[in-house]
Amino acid sequence: MCKTDLCLIFRLLPILTTLWVPTNAESFLSNTLIRKNQVQSVLEHQPIDALECENTKPTGPIDTTMCDYETVESVNGELFTNIHELVKMPFFKYFQVDLYRDCPFWDDYGSCNNPGCAITTVDESEVPLKWRASALSKVDALVENRHELPGCYYRDSDFCWLDDNTEGDYYDLTLVPERFTGYSGPEAHRIWRTIYEENCFGLSEFSLMDGKAPAPVTLPDTMTDVLREDGADSDQCLEKRVYYKVISGLHASISTHICAEYLNQTTGEWGSNLQCFVNRIASHPERLQYIYFNTVLLLRAVARLGPYLSAYDYCSSGTHQDDSETKEKLLNVIHLAQQAGKFDEGALFRGENANVLKEEFKIHFRNVTRIMDCVGCDKCRLWGKIQTTGIATALKVLFELDEKTLDPHTNANLLQRAEVVALINTLHRFSESLEAVNEFRRIWADLSATESEQLIFDAEKAALPIPHSPSDILQPPPSLFTVAGSRVFSIVEVCRESVAKCVVKILSLCTRGLNIMSSILQPSGKESGPGAYEEL
Repeated sequence: MCKTDLCLIFRLLPILTTLWVPTNAESFLSNTLIRKNQVQSVLEHQPIDALECENTKPTGPIDTTMCDYETVESVNGELFTNIHELVKMPFFKYFQVDLYRDCPFWDDYGSCNNPGCAITTVDESEVPLKWRASALSKVDALVENRHELPGCYYRDSDFCWLDDNTEGDYYDLTLVPERFTGYSGPEAHRIWRTIYEENCFGLSEFSLMDGKAPAPVTLPDTMTDVLREDGADSDQCLEKRVYYKVISGLHASISTHICAEYLNQTTGEWGSNLQCFVNRIASHPERLQYIYFNTVLLLRAVARLGPYLSAYDYCSSGTHQDDSETKEKLLNVIHLAQQAGKFDEGALFRGENANVLKEEFKIHFRNVTRIMDCVGCDKCRLWGKIQTTGIATALKVLFELDEKTLDPHTNANLLQRAEVVALINTLHRFSESLEAVNEFRRIWADLSATESEQLIFDAEKAALPIPHSPSDILQPPPSLFTVAGSRVFSIVEVCRESVAKCVVKILSLCTRGLNIMSSILQPSGKESGPGAYEEL
């Protein structure tokens, strides 16, 4: 039996080591921020400029990817040019939605009083007659097997709730840019925390980076490295990893737009905020990877929808001029989507429990679309609804609809107008994010070495609330055992001085340990969200 205080301390060592919490533990990426040269790998990467990429090794910051990501880099300039013009066409710029439905999760969701949150509606008379609520409601009435709530519904194949067009206002999306609004703090944090809690699979960016590969499944090279980290086996299935990457990719894309069109509150001017981008994206290259991942997923959906979209009626006038112009730009987008949208949806939701897992996936993503009703910023809520609907539409196209169902001649009303508009505008958002990343790279290239070092140093300070010197920035964090050993040594010193102080110290640590264990045993591991980029 141990009789000395020192022996007692060492008996408690397994417990004390669990009390080690990094100083930036509120972020899911607490152990990943200071990996060496990660900011430089993002901002000094030169995008690929060739379509032929057979046997090309992955390059730059887009870790664990194959040819398709390089292909996205090579086509995104042309893709953005075409889709940027496409979303200005009448069919794609008018969006009707109810932004003032009650939040289903809590009552006090508040509101954003910043001018940047304000939004302007469009009078119904400006919207072509065939796209007004009265006309669209007649089409919605033909939809069978609907599960309804006041003002919205979903079908069994849907990954989101859709408005039934009985209420809501019209918006010209070209007049409502997605950019910095000032909506942040506890309210925005709660939104993202709730969204990440819908990831009931228990994955995080940290586990995706350091975790082992998903269940052994033979995949084409376009998907293999996207979904596996180190080639080993693991219990984490592909579907769970896809779910997390979809959510985190959306978050990262929104953050990129906020940084790309940031309001300098001192000068009142809008412009790119490189420090914002370094803090939120460049210091976490995996977030940029998820933007590419979502872009490929959306492109694959558009490619599969090619015949259906080509046959869709975009006309709003008697001359059909806008219809032909819209289709011309759309065909260019579809052609590029067929080149870069190499996502093998057949690799997912197969096997003994495929239907159960897919239904779980749909339920949780539907909840994500309903969380958008809780956003306190009107502009953020609008773009949140559009983009979650756009991604949900892509998921439905990939995982619910076969080639026969997608035939426009037999299923002309397969998608609601809102789904088509949301899908294309969401792809535009992601394509624009990648364009913004290139702009940030150009800004970075013009900086001096001292300026770039300061940006990285400031990013470290923002994530770690302890002082650092520049020489410490790229040093690895102390190991668990180093920290635990230091803690034990300090306790031994206290116990040598006073038994009373020793008891107080140990009781304090035990209390802290119980609090930590209590938080660990919460239903979800996503309470904090990816801390540093919480604004919606």
